Formats: sequence, C-alpha cells, structure tokens
Amino acid sequence: MKTKSGFSWGNFLRNLAVIAIPVALQNLRTTTGSMVDTMMIAPLGETSVGAVGLCAQFSSLMFSGYWGFVGGGMLFFSQYWGAKDEDGIDRSFGLTLVCMLASASIFTGLALLAPELVMRIYTDKTAIQAIGVDYLRIVGFAYPMQVISMAMSALLRSTERVRIPLFAAIASVATNMGLNWVFIYGKFGLPAMGVRGAALATTCAAAVNMAVILILSRAQGYPYLFHFSKHYRWNSSFVRSYFVKCFPILCNEILIGVGNMVINIVLGRQSEQAIAAIAVFRTLEGLVIGFFSGFSNAASVLVGKSVGAGELDTAYERAKRLVLLCGCSIFMLCVTLIAVHRPLLTVMSLSGESLEIGTGLLMIYSVAAVIRMCNWTQNDTYRSAGDAAYGTILEISFMYAVVLPCVCLTGLVWKAPFLLVFACCYIDEPIRFVLMQVHMYSGKWVRPVTELGRAALPAFRKKHVRDKAQRTA
Repeated sequence: MKTKSGFSWGNFLRNLAVIAIPVALQNLRTTTGSMVDTMMIAPLGETSVGAVGLCAQFSSLMFSGYWGFVGGGMLFFSQYWGAKDEDGIDRSFGLTLVCMLASASIFTGLALLAPELVMRIYTDKTAIQAIGVDYLRIVGFAYPMQVISMAMSALLRSTERVRIPLFAAIASVATNMGLNWVFIYGKFGLPAMGVRGAALATTCAAAVNMAVILILSRAQGYPYLFHFSKHYRWNSSFVRSYFVKCFPILCNEILIGVGNMVINIVLGRQSEQAIAAIAVFRTLEGLVIGFFSGFSNAASVLVGKSVGAGELDTAYERAKRLVLLCGCSIFMLCVTLIAVHRPLLTVMSLSGESLEIGTGLLMIYSVAAVIRMCNWTQNDTYRSAGDAAYGTILEISFMYAVVLPCVCLTGLVWKAPFLLVFACCYIDEPIRFVLMQVHMYSGKWVRPVTELGRAALPAFRKKHVRDKAQRTA
C-alpha cells in the first residue's frame, strides 16, 4: 500500500522488521540475562542487589563515554554502506574502534585500581560500598571485551548483518546465566562466590560474545572486520571529518552521562530500600530500552543508507514513520510491564517498602517512556543523516538547565519524597518532543557525507522550502 506521497508502507515495514526485530531480540536477550542476574543475586539480600545496581550505573557511565563514537561511527558506516564505499567503511571502523578502546581504558583502570573511589562517589552506605568494590575488581576485565563487541556489532548492524550479533548475544546470555548458577552458589565443587561470582560470569560471557562474533563473521565471509591493514589508513582530512561529525554526539553522550551520574549520586543517597528498588527498576528499564534499540538501529541504518545513496525523500518519509511506530510499540510494552509488575518485582527481591517504591517507579516511567523513546529515535535519525548537533544541543541544555537543578533541589535540599525526585528526571521530555517534531518536518537534519547524497541535496532543499511555503500560504 502506498500513500499519496508514493511511500510504500509494505516495503518500509519489511525493511524495518529485517533490522529492528533481530536487534530488539538481541538486546532483550541481554536484558533478560540482566533480570536473571538480579533474580539470582536476590537471595543474597537487598544490599547486594543495590550494590550490583550501582556498579551497573558505573558501567552505564562508561557506555556514555564511548557511545558517542558508536553513534558517529554508525553515521559513517550506514552512509558509506548506502554509497557502496568499502574503503570508507574500513577506515571509519578502525578509527571508531581505537577511539572506543581509548575511552574504555579509563573505566577499566578505575574499576581495577580504584573501585573504592568509584563506590564512594555513588553511595554513602558502607555496606553497599564493600560489596560493590568486590564486584568491580572482577567485572573491570570485561569492559574492553564488551567495547570491542559493541564496535563490531555496530558495524554489522549498519551493513545489515544483524543476525551475527543476535546469535552472539544468545550465546553470551546463556553463558552468563549458567555460570551465574555455578559461581554465585558454588556448584560442581567450586566455592560459593556471591556477587564476585556474578562478576566473573559476566566477564566470561563478554569473552564468549566477542569470540562468537568473530567466528561467525569469518565463517560467513564477512570482510570488513578482517581488513586489518585497511582499518588504519587515515588521512588528516578523513580524521577531521570524522571528529567534526562525532564531536556533537560525544559532547551529548559525555555530558548526559555526567548528568546521569549526578542523578544516580542523588538517588544513591536515599534509603537502602529506595536504592534496591532503583536497581531493580534499571533492569526492567533495560527491557524497554532493549526493545526500543531495534527502532534506534533501524532509524540509523534505513535513514542513513538512504541519505548516503542520495535517496533523500525516502529518508525523510522513513524518519517520520519510525517515530510513530516507536511510540506505539513502546506504549504497548509499558502496558504489558505494568500488568505483570507485582510478581516480577517480588521475584527480583523487592518486598514491603521497596516493593511499593518499585511499583511507583514503574508507573512514572511508563508515562515518560513513550515520549522519551520517541525523542531518542528522532535524535538517532538526525545523527545518521548527518545532523548530530540539534538533538545534542536540546538534550544537554534541558539536562543542565532543568533536570539537574530539579533533581538536586528536590533530593538533596528539600528532601522531597523519593518518587517526586525520580519524576523530575523526565520533566523535560514533553517540551523536547515538540521541538524535535518541528525540526523533523523541516527536513534540515538531512546533511549527507557522501557525494551521491550531496548531489541530491539542492533538489531536496528546494522541494521542502516550496512545500513549506505552500502550507504557510
């Protein structure tokens, strides 16, 4: 079925499903593994659950540190893929991998050499700090392997080879779950290691994930991961272009990561019941984000590929519909999560006050998540099309001008109820959604990096200026 604009919904949905479903399944498998981790740690008590949850927030800060390079890399991967420029794909992957590893090395060093400092930053509860230190000293070895796997997965997805990361994730999650049981509780004659066992299982799972990606890519004859000599053939012009495009994304991810760290510091100074509830909530939040990431990657690949190939009108029509489908899908997922929340929270160790807090967190998030994920999808769409600045400026501005002051004042100064402090984390989302929609329909976010895309840009700009003038008249 085609619309008046000539847009084919059937073709669009097929292309979306090919990319979005495997990516969503991969991330949901990983999130399911995180849920199992939490359930298996739950018998050790709420303190252990809270400690591992705070360590996960440190991992999220590392994620923010290198995700800017993932976003920038996918911009180049997808557009070069659309233009069939193999040399561009090779060079951009090599530069992306080096930058990501450089960022991850900082967090690896902190986890292995200064875990006490990390835990003191995130909470003032000494019992939680002690458990978190034991966890970080082991899981820090997983960080470099996780980063390498993330870089390879981003390249595979951008070049429409989404099954390999999916199979690797399945193998990794299965390894993590099995070794959790062995190491945490001391099976097959091994000593019971508690949270240290969970950290060791996570490290082994990271090694399996990386190995499976490499083995399957080699077996299927996928070339780009193994063009080692071509990965580092950079010149000053290419490096400059790469960092010009990546810089806004880097600023966005780093500054948002720091902002989220401040929020987590505030939340980490609430009651132990609240800390345990937020740790469990973050795991369930991963379900929504994991499901959403399918749309995010589809936006990056489908839109970026069209822009790189010079099919700018197709990219524009795809982008608008991705936002609509994302909002509808996330809404249905949140409704499902609310329907089963009480038994789910109970099996993940929450009871009494922590259970009531966890329920409140889910209710608030379910309202905010639909708008939040639509904003993320639009921002990823802009980035893949070459406009990395607009969404970045909005997100950073609102984070530091609105969200952080509200969270810090309510949590540290006014000592407001915990759920009110949490609600302030999403106070900016509706305003940004309106501004992002205005930018979406303007078409100004289409900024190609390939010759084919640049050649088609004048006609695209002229058409949208004319259409806007007609609508105004």
